[in-house]
Parts: sequence; C-alpha cells; structure tokens
Amino acid sequence: MATTATRIGPKVSLLVHLLIFSWYLFTIWSNCSLQTSDRHPGVRSYGGRWKYLTFINLVMQVVFFGLCVLVDVIHIVVPVKQTRSGTPLTLTKARDFYFTVLAFPVGTFVFASFWTLYTYNRELVYPKFLDEIIPIWLNHAMHTVIMPLLLVQMFLQNQKYPSRTKGISALALFSVLYLSWVLWVHQASGMWVYPIMAHLSPVGLCLFLGGASLTMAPLYLLGEKLNLMMWSTTGNQKKKKK
Repeated sequence: MATTATRIGPKVSLLVHLLIFSWYLFTIWSNCSLQTSDRHPGVRSYGGRWKYLTFINLVMQVVFFGLCVLVDVIHIVVPVKQTRSGTPLTLTKARDFYFTVLAFPVGTFVFASFWTLYTYNRELVYPKFLDEIIPIWLNHAMHTVIMPLLLVQMFLQNQKYPSRTKGISALALFSVLYLSWVLWVHQASGMWVYPIMAHLSPVGLCLFLGGASLTMAPLYLLGEKLNLMMWSTTGNQKKKKK
C-alpha cells in the first residue's frame, strides 16, 4: 500500500509539525495561565474550560499535530517499506481519520461560528469585557489562526478521507456527545455555556442547536472537496460516495 502523498520530505514535515504542535501547546498554556476575574466565572464554574468547544478544539489540535510528529519520526527512522504496513501504517491511517473527521470540521466550525456571531453581535459569544481578560493575540490564536494552520496541513499532506457514511457518522457522534455535555452543564449548574443560549426561547434553542449540528456535515464535505482540489493532479484522490 502506498504511503500518504506529501509535498515535503519527512524531516521538513517534522519541523513544520513540531512548530505547529509547540504553538498549540503554548496557546493552551497561555489560556490556562489567564488571571480570570469575578466577571468571568466561566472557567471556575462547573465543567471549567472543558465545556467550551474552543478549548476542546485546541486540545484536539494538539493531539492531532502530536500524532503528526510521531508519524514523521517513524518515517524518518524506519525504512520506507516498513512504513507501508503494521503500526506505522495504522498510525498514518489514524492521523488521516482524525484530521478528516475531527480536526478539520471542528476547527473550521469554531472559526466560522465564532466570527459569524462576533460580527453580528459579539455580546452573544464574546462579551466586550473579555478583552480586559484575554489578550487580543490569544483570541486570534484560539479562533483565527486555527483555520490557516489546517489549510497548511491539508496543502502539505494528502489526507485520505474515509467513506462519507463512516466520516459523517463519527462527526455526528462527536456533535451529539458535545451537545449532551452542554445541556448537562446547564442542568447541573443553571449556566449556559454560551451567552446566546440565554437569549433563546426553548424552540429557538432547539433550532440553534440543531442548526449548529447540521452544519458539521457540510464542513466535512468542504474539507473533502478542498482536499480533492489540492491533490487532484496527483491521481490519488477519488470522490467518496456513500
């Protein structure tokens, strides 16, 4: 079985992935080191930072690029023939599956949903007082930089997409689990994770959560389409059907 197509050698790939991995570690460290105030009790309330999709996404990106680093190291120290089977091949498949099903669609959702709501009315997602707590650069690190880094990864390495049924089903499972967690946080603490939810009626809340969940599938298909466009000249990509 052929190895994943790439535009750079394993050593350069390792350097790039190490830089991105370190960046995300630094971002998480900076986030966790913030001196929060009484006006922003969210991180000290039930669920802590783990109730925010932004933070979960940062952790997901760290795990993904950490896996990339591991795969790169293996491709450097292990003969090429041995990377086409066994553990090296399994890790490569896991890396591709993780990117296509979680890292790209969830990261893109965080980017798109945050800036859409922020542009419409920032108080619904990121109240102005947070500017006094979270540095501007950190806000962009959590909500902006994620998108270009995902596109860089997609451009440098050809991600092998699973079947649409398997990919979208796995992403749907993640969405259901996260929404269940958000509802449980509200049930346990009386606090909505995101300010916009407090302004919605029960019907509006259902529509909002349902709409947010349904956008995940188009984002998965967007990643598949972008990957196909970037690598169509290699002859290694084929459109996935059901």
